[in-house]
Amino acid sequence: MERIDDTGFGGLRVIQTKGSGYGVDAVLLAAFAAGDTGAKAPVKAGGSTLHIADLGTGCGVAAFILFHKLRGARITGYDVNGDVIERANRACVLNGLTEHIDFVCCDIKNIDAAAEFDAVISNPPYFRRTPDEPGAKDPDARYIARHETTADISDFATVSAGMLKEGGHLYMVHRPDRLADIFYALRTAGIEPKEMQMVVPKEGAAANIVLIHGIRGAGSELRLLPQIAVHEEDGGYTDAILKYYERV
Repeated sequence: MERIDDTGFGGLRVIQTKGSGYGVDAVLLAAFAAGDTGAKAPVKAGGSTLHIADLGTGCGVAAFILFHKLRGARITGYDVNGDVIERANRACVLNGLTEHIDFVCCDIKNIDAAAEFDAVISNPPYFRRTPDEPGAKDPDARYIARHETTADISDFATVSAGMLKEGGHLYMVHRPDRLADIFYALRTAGIEPKEMQMVVPKEGAAANIVLIHGIRGAGSELRLLPQIAVHEEDGGYTDAILKYYERV
């Protein structure tokens, strides 16, 4: 069953189904790409419109939030799941953003958009596909969203590099246990990792989310940004997360 949820960002809404709601990783990705967490945000010379792609857009929430934060970017979201793209496009109409945001259903490896974008954001599937695990042989939408079924991290890096203009920015949210794969894939594709930010469930816990900013064609130098804690000891959100959600 579908539901319409208010994101809390300027009244923007998303259309979701039970069990497929967006998480804090999407909000962190948008905040990271907008420069809210300390990363360098994309800037267009002369104040012209930024053209941004969202790979693995899902319900479109990161695209909507980033549009709200950057105040006027042109964003195109891509996802292999036709059902979520259909809902994202309806949400785009609901939000009155069809002149600024559009969504395309396709495998990312079939995107034909050479050097068109100033920035790419991506929340790709986190987990490798293991043929013998439950759900792998006949994957449903949830499995595909979480596992590398049609495209892996190398594909996301290669496609991002091809879509970006020279000096263009990639912002990715992923898992720390895939960092070696991510850095290798980015460098192989010609995107140099420039900033990294770890996210922990609470202070003292091991990181379970990593935010990575890379630049196509840049020189080698990686800057570590301050760690972000999601929850306080009582389970509530930290002040930092509330700020990224624009609740304070």
